[in-house]
Amino acid sequence: MRQPLVIANWKMHGGLQANQALLQVLLAELGDTSGVSIAICPPYPYLASVGQAISSEGLLLGAQNVSTHDQGAFTGEVSSAMLKEMSCRYVLVGHSERRTLFQESDAAIAEKFSQLQAQGLIPVLCIGETLEQRQQGQTTAVVQQQIQAVVERVGIESFSRAVIAYEPIWAIGTGETASAEQAEEVHGAIRHQLSAQNLAVAQSLPILYGGSVKAENAAVLFSQPNIDGGLVGGASLDGQGFAQICRTAQLANAQA
Repeated sequence: MRQPLVIANWKMHGGLQANQALLQVLLAELGDTSGVSIAICPPYPYLASVGQAISSEGLLLGAQNVSTHDQGAFTGEVSSAMLKEMSCRYVLVGHSERRTLFQESDAAIAEKFSQLQAQGLIPVLCIGETLEQRQQGQTTAVVQQQIQAVVERVGIESFSRAVIAYEPIWAIGTGETASAEQAEEVHGAIRHQLSAQNLAVAQSLPILYGGSVKAENAAVLFSQPNIDGGLVGGASLDGQGFAQICRTAQLANAQA
């Protein structure tokens, strides 16, 4: 059985004092974290301080992005080896904001995926469609192509050491959320696509939902058979709310 995973993506939010206050609330609220994996992805400058704060609490550290290069004259970039040295376990690749705001291509995202796995890190491959693509009935084709670009670069077996996060772009930061049925339909299609290439990999792969996940809708989302947790944006900046999301994932796992 796949253990649920909940990842906090703080995006470009935070500060030393604000992070400390947020983590104090979160850790006080969480209590026992058995049955659920929880990762925090702060901005790069705070990896060390956040990592130190959570390392003894059973939480895992993640990063929000990585370079396509392993080293060199690439000002402003951060390599997978550097993230490994900071004790990161998970790293987001292909987040919709990277795809849309920074024009990251499927090929570049596949290379980042490869760079991370070469260092033993776990890539969290973010995929999803725009509102226009959904309205035109292209959702399945879009997410399948985003996945296949990585499969073609590193092979299907690489997904045995990865996570996929389905995040419909139209539901990120908008307050809109795909219904549990809509999300489950896409998650099921993702697992079916991978099953055709490697059944064991597809059955073990965690597929998270990301798109305005909050405490109020977590239970119905996490109750779906192919939704294995959440990639949480804005709601992860609320310690009490994020703790509730994690507890909901924990309960869904216990009831499965």
